[in-house]
Amino acid sequence: IHGTRLSAVCYAFLSDVNANALNSDILEQQIKSSMWFTRGWTLQELLAPQHVVFYDQQWEFLGTKQTLGKLLTLRTSIDDAILNGEPLSRRSIAQRMSWASQRVTTRIEDTAYCLLGIFDVNMPMLYGEGEKAFLRLQEEIIKQSDDHTIFAWPMNRHSQPGLLAGSPAAFANCQYIRTMTSRKGRSPYSLTNRGLSIKLMATQFI
Repeated sequence: IHGTRLSAVCYAFLSDVNANALNSDILEQQIKSSMWFTRGWTLQELLAPQHVVFYDQQWEFLGTKQTLGKLLTLRTSIDDAILNGEPLSRRSIAQRMSWASQRVTTRIEDTAYCLLGIFDVNMPMLYGEGEKAFLRLQEEIIKQSDDHTIFAWPMNRHSQPGLLAGSPAAFANCQYIRTMTSRKGRSPYSLTNRGLSIKLMATQFI
């Protein structure tokens, strides 16, 4: 994502969109249904550059990240402020994970690797490790963040062996989960040889 962020402009080619659609409603639906929004690696192409220009299957101009902002937010659940350059770190881990929850990659490992820049994390890419890559990603995030929302996904204890999610899909309904703005009462936590060591503040809601 760092190299993408340095790009002057990113061109997004929507090969399944036809700008000559019968009317604007059909064109809008084509854009929202484009496969471009289901691919893991295109998430950073949308978020990192300041300028993103969209073209259809005939290289006809569709719009920019700014002019298509409302449509992009409806399709991706990424708010306008982030699309316009607000730092990704201002959104919780759960929110950022939710942006990738409906996206797929050809290789299982890329489900994690395509998110490294989204979380400003560095780790070796070990193709062949399968779903372990996403677990490693979460472990690396925990090493540098005390954002508890990484554990905020709905857990099915009959199919999930631990507190770490198996894939971004687990965060599909977490786009509105925010982290605490104050660090008061937030104790550090870590992964140990016996599992997760964490202290959480309990708050009563009436």
